[in-house]
Amino acid sequence: MVTVAEELERAVQGAFTRPLPKSAGAQMRYLVRQHQHSTRQVAELLGISQRTVERYVNNQIKTPRPQLADRLRGEVLARWQPQIRARARQAAATTSGIMIDVQGRFGYTAAAGSTDQSRVRHLTLPLPPHHAARLFQAQQDGIDEDDLRQIAAEALGEVYFRDKGRRAHGLEVRLKDLVDLRFEL
Repeated sequence: MVTVAEELERAVQGAFTRPLPKSAGAQMRYLVRQHQHSTRQVAELLGISQRTVERYVNNQIKTPRPQLADRLRGEVLARWQPQIRARARQAAATTSGIMIDVQGRFGYTAAAGSTDQSRVRHLTLPLPPHHAARLFQAQQDGIDEDDLRQIAAEALGEVYFRDKGRRAHGLEVRLKDLVDLRFEL
């Protein structure tokens, strides 16, 4: 299932200027450098022995188990190019906004006499910077997925359904079933 938090993170990763280290040894050396050359901290982080970390650093072990490979890549990805991440988020939140491509079931709460039946829609449109800032701030604050989805639905409600206040006054939008979601900076 697609989540808003993961897709926001993937969009920010698109701003990276250098590729991630590819080999397990290079990834392990990067993590050791990030933890002030402490193989013990990296071992605790990954749930392996300190000696195993040292073996990866010295290229004595080259191929990790799939589970360890996923954890290793995830930890490297979480720490990779923090200044580039910050600049990309800042640019999206202040000047450029963020592009959203969403397919899901949208529900509505509208004025009496109008339909509130939910339906599947596929929307691709730019969100203004203040909506991008709100999404990134909520993600940084650790808001849960349902609230992030509601923030995205409110942004889509304002930009697309209410056309920035020009129509459908009082229409509240809910994003019920998320089929696909992509963000792009």
